[in-house]
Amino acid sequence: MKVIVYMGMHWIDWSIVIGLLTLLTVMAVFTKRYTRSVADFLAANRCAGRYLISVSQGIAGLGAISIIGGFEMYYNAGFTAAWWRLIFIVVTTIVFLSGWIVYRYRQTRALTLAQFLEIRYSKRFRIFAGILAWLSGIINFGIFPSVGARFFIYFCGFPDTLAVYVLIMVVLLSFALFFTFLGGQIAVIVTDFIQGTFCNIMFIVILIIVLSMFSWSQITESLSMAPQNASLLHPFHTQKSEDFNIWFYLILAFAIFYAGLVWQGSQGYNASAINAHEARMGKILSTWRILSLDMFMMMLPICAYTFMHHADFASLTHDAKVVLGNIENTQIRKQMTTVVAMRFFMSKGIMGGMVAVMLAAFISTHDTYMHSWGSIFIQDVVMPFRKKPLANKQHMRLLRWSIFGVAIFIFCFSLIFRQTEYIYMFFAITGAIFTGGAGAVVAGGLYWKRGTTAAAWGAMITGSTLAVAGVIIRQINDAVPFTGKIMGYIASQNGAVLSFYASVSAIIVYVLMSLLGKNRAFNMDKMLHRGKYAIEEPNAVSGDTPVQGLRALIGMGNEFNRRDRILYLTTMGWTALWIVVFVAGTIYNFTTEVKTSTWIIFWRYYVWLTLALSAGTTIWFTFGGLWDMKRMFRLLRTAKRSDLDDGTVVGHHNLGEEPEDLSSNVKVLK
Repeated sequence: MKVIVYMGMHWIDWSIVIGLLTLLTVMAVFTKRYTRSVADFLAANRCAGRYLISVSQGIAGLGAISIIGGFEMYYNAGFTAAWWRLIFIVVTTIVFLSGWIVYRYRQTRALTLAQFLEIRYSKRFRIFAGILAWLSGIINFGIFPSVGARFFIYFCGFPDTLAVYVLIMVVLLSFALFFTFLGGQIAVIVTDFIQGTFCNIMFIVILIIVLSMFSWSQITESLSMAPQNASLLHPFHTQKSEDFNIWFYLILAFAIFYAGLVWQGSQGYNASAINAHEARMGKILSTWRILSLDMFMMMLPICAYTFMHHADFASLTHDAKVVLGNIENTQIRKQMTTVVAMRFFMSKGIMGGMVAVMLAAFISTHDTYMHSWGSIFIQDVVMPFRKKPLANKQHMRLLRWSIFGVAIFIFCFSLIFRQTEYIYMFFAITGAIFTGGAGAVVAGGLYWKRGTTAAAWGAMITGSTLAVAGVIIRQINDAVPFTGKIMGYIASQNGAVLSFYASVSAIIVYVLMSLLGKNRAFNMDKMLHRGKYAIEEPNAVSGDTPVQGLRALIGMGNEFNRRDRILYLTTMGWTALWIVVFVAGTIYNFTTEVKTSTWIIFWRYYVWLTLALSAGTTIWFTFGGLWDMKRMFRLLRTAKRSDLDDGTVVGHHNLGEEPEDLSSNVKVLK
């Protein structure tokens, strides 16, 4: 079989990239007319539907860095990663179906997480949590531009010089800033939806073309070359895999349950849904949306591994190995292995599609994250110190300046920080600076009326202190290795393990301090707008008669219409199927020696089934998202804006919620 090799980008490839950028720019300019208030800028005035949120938030949470992180993982773990990833895919679906965290959070009507923390705990705690979330977020965000820029350098064959590296980061960050400045969260949602839809389509197209280049026998023969007990095909022959082993996936599954909504990189989406039910349904839809992404991130590095290791391609891999050999940083070389390999086996057209996908992933994540961390700084660090509310235009101007400041920081951080571990490990430990304690604080605040403010302080300080200590110890150990047993053990653990220790410690502290403290019950109904505190919202459906029986057991209330029930039950059935497959398969493999050849047959059916479902869901989500976008613009045209709906909290209550209370609240502020 012959692989056609193109050493550079063709004009067809550049046409695809330029066409996507043009469409995004036009739509971003179009959204500017709808951004008239702080609530518009921060949360699209809560007018987004389920499909729009699912697709947009999906690509925003993905990012070029996450794709490369996935490439890193699958290149080193092969198909075995897909098996153990079933653990947290199942956990994710269960979390989404139940509406865990996201439903109650949307009921609070908070514009940021720290605003909710003030409602639930105290103003001082909001400031502390806001500062911690912001610091954790921008440090975690700090390597995004560098990883994205390196993709374009090594994939497109640009000169690997500091000047080119800086130029690419500046250009890409400028696009993300431009979109965010124009329309805030409205522009972010719309442009992210376009990018997400484009990526979903290109995932399928690229997969079909790439899979036609490599036969199944070539793929399995290459993966079979892995060392014994570090198999890339048999999930139960991976005892020597140091990082991407079963413990990594178990910890990741725990993190999804513990801190699934706590991480605030895309916090604007958590507040943008039309109502709590739409927010929940958007999460449920993510179970189907993620199919094409998972297949894309798995098969491209596996094909790259085949290209680099199979004898049929030996004559074509020389140049790729030379490029990789010139990368001095070992960790960067690992990150770029799949990228460099793709450069030498992808043909024109498909190269342009790949560049456009990564461009879309880069911009969508950067505009969303800059919007989130910039907003959090103003909403949760600056505003609580002010005695007077900000004027509407002044407030949005400060938000834009803050977003610009985040862009400057991540640009500088990317220039000076040296990466020493896998991307996913870096995510885990830097994210734990905030989520290590915040997971316990948020879940306890939403579901336990006895949780105390003192417990929240204790949990947050415990989780963040342990996470920061882990980062510092690992950085010191790289320069001067520790010789003591305790410090040596901590330094030897990867970021995922250290984040797990921080989270468990925070849970223990929160529970113990709440039980030992003053247990004055918090008014949960008022915070969640239930009962006599209920607020009418668009498209909200309720019934006087509470559901009973099976519907009550599975959490399917009166707000579910017929289509919702079908989607919900289908998703439950799909999840149940994989639970059975995973549990039965795990038990069988632990009790019986299963041949690698059997796993090869399983993976073949798994790939083609998932690819077929991915094509169907891509069509489904494209039309659903377009309908949602049309509805969002219609709602924005007629929505009544309130300058008081800006995230200000008075007496454990949002200032801009109930018209009858506005006059008294304003007097309090003055």
